Amino acid sequence: MKLTDRLLKIASLVDEGKKIADIGTDHGYIPVYLLKNKKIDFAILADVNKGPLENAKKEVRHNKLEDKVDLRLGSGIEILNDNEVDQIIIAGMGGILISELLEAKKSVAQNAQKLILQPMQAQSELRKYLYENGYEVINEVLVKEDFRIYEILEAKYTGKQTEVRDKIYYEVSNKLIENKDELLVEFINKKINTYENIIKKLEGKSGESIEAKRNETVKVIEKLKELV
Repeated sequence: MKLTDRLLKIASLVDEGKKIADIGTDHGYIPVYLLKNKKIDFAILADVNKGPLENAKKEVRHNKLEDKVDLRLGSGIEILNDNEVDQIIIAGMGGILISELLEAKKSVAQNAQKLILQPMQAQSELRKYLYENGYEVINEVLVKEDFRIYEILEAKYTGKQTEVRDKIYYEVSNKLIENKDELLVEFINKKINTYENIIKKLEGKSGESIEAKRNETVKVIEKLKELV
Protein backbone atom coordinates (compact mmCIF):
# COMPACT_ATOMS: atom_id res chain seq x y z
CA MET A 1 0.00 0.00 0.00
CA LYS A 2 1.49 3.31 -1.13
CA LEU A 3 -0.15 6.54 -0.06
CA THR A 4 -0.54 9.43 -2.48
CA ASP A 5 1.17 12.72 -1.63
CA ARG A 6 -2.15 14.15 -0.45
CA LEU A 7 -2.85 11.27 1.92
CA LEU A 8 0.75 11.23 3.16
CA LYS A 9 0.55 14.92 4.04
CA ILE A 10 -2.73 14.39 5.92
CA ALA A 11 -1.20 11.44 7.80
CA SER A 12 1.84 13.54 8.73
CA LEU A 13 -0.41 15.98 10.62
CA VAL A 14 -1.69 13.31 13.03
CA ASP A 15 0.11 13.54 16.37
CA GLU A 16 1.85 10.47 17.71
CA GLY A 17 0.01 8.20 20.13
CA LYS A 18 -3.41 9.77 19.57
CA LYS A 19 -6.70 7.95 19.07
CA ILE A 20 -8.12 9.04 15.74
CA ALA A 21 -11.30 8.84 13.69
CA ASP A 22 -11.13 8.87 9.91
CA ILE A 23 -14.50 10.06 8.63
CA GLY A 24 -15.29 9.05 5.06
CA THR A 25 -12.43 6.57 5.31
CA ASP A 26 -12.96 4.95 1.88
CA HIS A 27 -10.23 2.25 1.76
CA GLY A 28 -8.92 3.18 5.22
CA TYR A 29 -5.48 3.97 3.81
CA ILE A 30 -4.57 6.75 6.26
CA PRO A 31 -5.38 4.93 9.55
CA VAL A 32 -3.91 1.66 8.26
CA TYR A 33 -0.70 3.49 7.31
CA LEU A 34 -0.51 5.17 10.74
CA LEU A 35 -1.15 1.90 12.58
CA LYS A 36 1.38 -0.03 10.50
CA ASN A 37 4.01 2.62 11.20
CA LYS A 38 3.13 2.55 14.92
CA LYS A 39 2.39 6.26 15.01
CA ILE A 40 -1.02 5.53 16.58
CA ASP A 41 -2.48 2.57 18.50
CA PHE A 42 -6.19 2.85 17.70
CA ALA A 43 -8.45 4.24 14.99
CA ILE A 44 -12.15 4.42 14.21
CA LEU A 45 -12.81 4.03 10.48
CA ALA A 46 -16.19 5.37 9.41
CA ASP A 47 -18.08 5.76 6.17
CA VAL A 48 -21.68 6.51 5.24
CA ASN A 49 -21.62 3.83 2.51
CA LYS A 50 -21.24 0.06 2.92
CA GLY A 51 -18.99 -0.40 -0.12
CA PRO A 52 -16.10 1.82 1.05
CA LEU A 53 -16.36 0.40 4.57
CA GLU A 54 -16.04 -3.12 3.16
CA ASN A 55 -12.93 -1.96 1.27
CA ALA A 56 -11.53 -0.59 4.53
CA LYS A 57 -12.33 -3.87 6.31
CA LYS A 58 -10.37 -5.82 3.67
CA GLU A 59 -7.40 -3.47 4.04
CA VAL A 60 -7.51 -3.88 7.83
CA ARG A 61 -7.65 -7.69 7.57
CA HIS A 62 -4.85 -7.78 5.00
CA ASN A 63 -2.62 -5.90 7.44
CA LYS A 64 -3.80 -7.91 10.49
CA LEU A 65 -4.96 -4.82 12.36
CA GLU A 66 -8.42 -6.00 13.44
CA ASP A 67 -7.65 -5.53 17.14
CA LYS A 68 -6.61 -1.90 16.65
CA VAL A 69 -9.62 -0.55 14.75
CA ASP A 70 -13.36 -0.07 15.03
CA LEU A 71 -15.29 0.10 11.74
CA ARG A 72 -18.53 2.06 11.81
CA LEU A 73 -21.24 2.64 9.24
CA GLY A 74 -22.91 6.01 9.52
CA SER A 75 -22.97 9.70 8.67
CA GLY A 76 -20.05 11.90 9.60
CA ILE A 77 -19.07 12.42 13.22
CA GLU A 78 -22.51 11.32 14.39
CA ILE A 79 -21.01 7.83 14.80
CA LEU A 80 -18.66 9.19 17.50
CA ASN A 81 -19.23 9.83 21.19
CA ASP A 82 -17.78 12.82 23.01
CA ASN A 83 -14.06 12.43 23.83
CA GLU A 84 -13.95 8.99 22.21
CA VAL A 85 -11.02 10.01 20.03
CA ASP A 86 -8.41 12.75 20.26
CA GLN A 87 -8.18 13.82 16.62
CA ILE A 88 -10.62 13.64 13.72
CA ILE A 89 -9.77 13.49 10.03
CA ILE A 90 -12.37 14.57 7.47
CA ALA A 91 -10.81 14.54 4.02
CA GLY A 92 -11.87 14.39 0.40
CA MET A 93 -15.27 16.09 0.77
CA GLY A 94 -16.59 19.53 -0.10
CA GLY A 95 -16.05 22.35 2.37
CA ILE A 96 -19.78 22.94 2.84
CA LEU A 97 -20.38 19.26 3.56
CA ILE A 98 -17.53 19.24 6.10
CA SER A 99 -19.14 22.26 7.81
CA GLU A 100 -22.46 20.42 7.93
CA LEU A 101 -20.82 17.32 9.44
CA LEU A 102 -19.20 19.43 12.18
CA GLU A 103 -22.51 21.17 12.84
CA ALA A 104 -24.44 17.87 13.01
CA LYS A 105 -22.77 16.83 16.27
CA LYS A 106 -21.15 19.93 17.70
CA SER A 107 -20.12 18.41 21.02
CA VAL A 108 -17.88 15.82 19.32
CA ALA A 109 -16.25 18.41 17.05
CA GLN A 110 -15.77 20.87 19.89
CA ASN A 111 -14.27 18.32 22.29
CA ALA A 112 -11.72 17.00 19.81
CA GLN A 113 -8.12 18.03 20.46
CA LYS A 114 -7.68 18.63 16.75
CA LEU A 115 -9.60 18.46 13.48
CA ILE A 116 -7.66 17.69 10.29
CA LEU A 117 -9.80 18.88 7.38
CA GLN A 118 -9.06 18.56 3.67
CA PRO A 119 -11.83 20.11 1.57
CA MET A 120 -11.93 19.36 -2.16
CA GLN A 121 -13.84 22.56 -2.96
CA ALA A 122 -15.60 25.44 -1.15
CA GLN A 123 -12.49 25.92 0.99
CA SER A 124 -13.33 29.57 1.68
CA GLU A 125 -16.82 28.59 2.89
CA LEU A 126 -15.27 26.10 5.32
CA ARG A 127 -12.86 28.72 6.68
CA LYS A 128 -15.74 31.16 7.12
CA TYR A 129 -17.71 28.52 9.04
CA LEU A 130 -14.74 27.74 11.31
CA TYR A 131 -13.92 31.39 11.98
CA GLU A 132 -17.55 32.28 12.78
CA ASN A 133 -18.24 29.24 14.95
CA GLY A 134 -15.47 29.42 17.51
CA TYR A 135 -12.77 27.33 15.82
CA GLU A 136 -9.16 28.42 15.60
CA VAL A 137 -7.30 27.38 12.46
CA ILE A 138 -3.99 26.48 14.10
CA ASN A 139 -2.19 25.51 10.90
CA GLU A 140 -2.63 25.18 7.15
CA VAL A 141 -0.51 23.39 4.61
CA LEU A 142 -0.58 22.90 0.86
CA VAL A 143 0.28 19.72 -1.01
CA LYS A 144 0.59 19.20 -4.74
CA GLU A 145 -0.55 16.01 -6.39
CA ASP A 146 -0.42 15.75 -10.17
CA PHE A 147 -1.56 19.21 -11.33
CA ARG A 148 -3.72 20.08 -8.36
CA ILE A 149 -2.85 21.86 -5.12
CA TYR A 150 -4.82 20.73 -2.06
CA GLU A 151 -5.46 22.75 1.11
CA ILE A 152 -5.32 21.02 4.50
CA LEU A 153 -6.50 22.78 7.66
CA GLU A 154 -5.78 21.91 11.28
CA ALA A 155 -8.39 23.40 13.59
CA LYS A 156 -9.54 23.22 17.19
CA TYR A 157 -12.50 24.67 19.05
CA THR A 158 -11.76 27.62 21.37
CA GLY A 159 -15.20 29.24 21.50
CA LYS A 160 -13.78 32.52 20.17
CA GLN A 161 -14.73 33.92 16.80
CA THR A 162 -11.85 34.85 14.50
CA GLU A 163 -11.97 38.34 13.03
CA VAL A 164 -11.05 38.46 9.34
CA ARG A 165 -9.87 41.89 8.21
CA ASP A 166 -10.55 41.18 4.53
CA LYS A 167 -12.60 38.53 2.71
CA ILE A 168 -9.53 37.65 0.64
CA TYR A 169 -8.25 35.74 3.68
CA TYR A 170 -11.13 33.29 3.27
CA GLU A 171 -9.54 32.51 -0.11
CA VAL A 172 -5.92 32.47 1.05
CA SER A 173 -5.48 32.04 4.77
CA ASN A 174 -3.15 34.05 6.96
CA LYS A 175 -1.58 30.79 8.11
CA LEU A 176 -0.34 29.95 4.61
CA ILE A 177 1.14 33.44 4.31
CA GLU A 178 2.73 33.31 7.79
CA ASN A 179 4.20 29.87 7.06
CA LYS A 180 5.54 31.05 3.69
CA ASP A 181 4.37 27.74 2.26
CA GLU A 182 6.61 26.76 -0.65
CA LEU A 183 3.54 26.26 -2.87
CA LEU A 184 1.91 29.57 -1.90
CA VAL A 185 2.86 31.64 -4.96
CA GLU A 186 1.84 28.87 -7.37
CA PHE A 187 -1.38 28.39 -5.39
CA ILE A 188 -2.30 32.10 -5.60
CA ASN A 189 -1.40 32.27 -9.29
CA LYS A 190 -3.75 29.34 -9.95
CA LYS A 191 -6.51 31.25 -8.19
CA ILE A 192 -5.77 34.36 -10.26
CA ASN A 193 -5.96 32.26 -13.42
CA THR A 194 -9.33 30.82 -12.33
CA TYR A 195 -10.79 34.30 -11.75
CA GLU A 196 -9.35 35.62 -15.03
CA ASN A 197 -11.16 32.77 -16.80
CA ILE A 198 -14.40 33.88 -15.12
CA ILE A 199 -13.94 37.36 -16.62
CA LYS A 200 -13.29 35.85 -20.07
CA LYS A 201 -16.55 33.93 -19.86
CA LEU A 202 -18.38 37.19 -19.10
CA GLU A 203 -17.05 38.90 -22.24
CA GLY A 204 -19.79 39.97 -24.62
CA LYS A 205 -22.43 39.66 -21.91
CA SER A 206 -24.24 42.61 -20.39
CA GLY A 207 -26.61 43.39 -17.60
CA GLU A 208 -26.48 44.72 -14.06
CA SER A 209 -25.72 41.35 -12.45
CA ILE A 210 -23.04 40.58 -15.07
CA GLU A 211 -21.33 43.92 -14.47
CA ALA A 212 -21.46 43.43 -10.70
CA LYS A 213 -19.90 39.98 -11.08
CA ARG A 214 -17.18 41.39 -13.36
CA ASN A 215 -16.31 44.21 -10.94
CA GLU A 216 -16.28 41.86 -7.95
CA THR A 217 -13.99 39.42 -9.78
CA VAL A 218 -11.59 42.20 -10.83
CA LYS A 219 -11.30 43.29 -7.17
CA VAL A 220 -10.51 39.73 -6.06
CA ILE A 221 -7.80 39.43 -8.72
CA GLU A 222 -6.24 42.74 -7.58
CA LYS A 223 -6.15 41.57 -3.96
CA LEU A 224 -4.65 38.21 -4.93
CA LYS A 225 -1.93 39.98 -6.92
CA GLU A 226 -1.17 42.11 -3.86
CA LEU A 227 -0.67 38.92 -1.82
CA VAL A 228 1.82 37.60 -4.37
